[in-house]
Amino acid sequence: MDTGTPHTDTTDLRARWRATVAAAGADAAADPAPYADRLLAAWAEPQRRYHTTAHLAAVLRHVDTLEPYAADPAAVRLAAWFHDAVYRPDRSENEERSAALAERALPELGIGAARTAEVARLVRLTVTHDPAPGDTDGEVLCDADLAVLAGAPAAYAAYAAAVREEYGFVPDDAFRTGRTAVLRRLLGLPRLFRTPYGTAHWEGPARTNLATELALLDSQG
Repeated sequence: MDTGTPHTDTTDLRARWRATVAAAGADAAADPAPYADRLLAAWAEPQRRYHTTAHLAAVLRHVDTLEPYAADPAAVRLAAWFHDAVYRPDRSENEERSAALAERALPELGIGAARTAEVARLVRLTVTHDPAPGDTDGEVLCDADLAVLAGAPAAYAAYAAAVREEYGFVPDDAFRTGRTAVLRRLLGLPRLFRTPYGTAHWEGPARTNLATELALLDSQG
């Protein structure tokens, strides 16, 4: 699995964006390219180490895998594009600002109000990654976003290191305390993944990775 590095060829992402906005019902006269430019520039901001264009590409690939479970795959893909479009590791309102960005941009492309609202709802759902029972679009997006947790050990270690780099302004002791709390919360959930595919393929490896990182942090403390 892609761990999210700062360098990703955006050619495929631009093609994906064009196909997604068309599938979502964008006005044929609207030019999607400037929106791709702005989104990709946001995803490539210098403060990012994990939440990069590589993470975006990985989430979109996971959505491809999980598409059979989604009620509105186009909305899920648009939500993937916007879910970390605004990202400052020292801020708590990233998801809200990302959702608001979608609410402004999608109507400009001619995408309907109902689908725009669904995209914004899905983006806001990534605050908790806790979709309600029967929320298949939410399950697909959240599973795709969390799939990195189930990577091979080396890939997971690279992900964890990239997260630490994003929080480089936090002292080691404070980061260890905060990260430990996150890991314990995740391990305490009855299920990390909600789709049948995620449950079958990602749940076990993800729990192993989380437990391994937690043990490492405990040993450092």
